[in-house]
Amino acid sequence: MDDDLIAGHLQELRRGTVVLACLTTLAQPRYGYALLETLAQAGFAVDGNTLYPLLRRLEKQGLLTSEWNTDDARPRKFYRVSPDGARVLDQLMTEWRTLDTAIGALDGGDPR
Repeated sequence: MDDDLIAGHLQELRRGTVVLACLTTLAQPRYGYALLETLAQAGFAVDGNTLYPLLRRLEKQGLLTSEWNTDDARPRKFYRVSPDGARVLDQLMTEWRTLDTAIGALDGGDPR
């Protein structure tokens, strides 16, 4: 089996779930680097070059809010899910669970 082929499909699968992972994690305010660490600790490694543009896009879409914290020596931009983002997250989670159930049924419940 071609490793590049598998890597490409895995990348597509992750790309489709990174929004869900971010919205889920940002129920609590976090700044970008802390979000990267939280996702990585959960086994969902995301590159910063992917995450930061995604955060800006989600904020522009109204799914996230942000605010600068200048209390420390280095200012940090904290992100949090907006009310619209929470509604989108609920819909995405419902769809995710439906898809997970459907794939499980197609797989015959075999955990492999």
